Amino acid sequence: MLHLNKRRSAVAIIGLCGVVAGATALWAGRTGHASAPVIELTVKRFEYSPREIRLKRGAPVVLEITSLDVPHGFNLPDLHVRADVLPGRVTRVRLVPDRAGTFTFRCDVFCGTGHEELDGSVIVTD
Repeated sequence: MLHLNKRRSAVAIIGLCGVVAGATALWAGRTGHASAPVIELTVKRFEYSPREIRLKRGAPVVLEITSLDVPHGFNLPDLHVRADVLPGRVTRVRLVPDRAGTFTFRCDVFCGTGHEELDGSVIVTD
């Protein structure tokens, strides 16, 4: 009986290690690469902070976007990025700029008067 309990414990530990490894791989897959730099971005009526983000072409980054007040959107159509940003949650978006230039991001969820001025820029250099 004692031998059987030790075996069950070993199987449980191996299974738990598999779950942890799988969750780690899933998170790394969502961000694209476990070591991609993280850029924190906050949004509130009617301002993104920072308003300007500088990136290198081909270099992956993860944007961590947080709303400080109401639901917002993050839309960067020229680089094919779109996400909902809800209060109290961090929205993670992986981005690998494929070309150089200056690109505008905007809030695309109506958030009140001043919504149309809620924007910022991503500047991508070679």
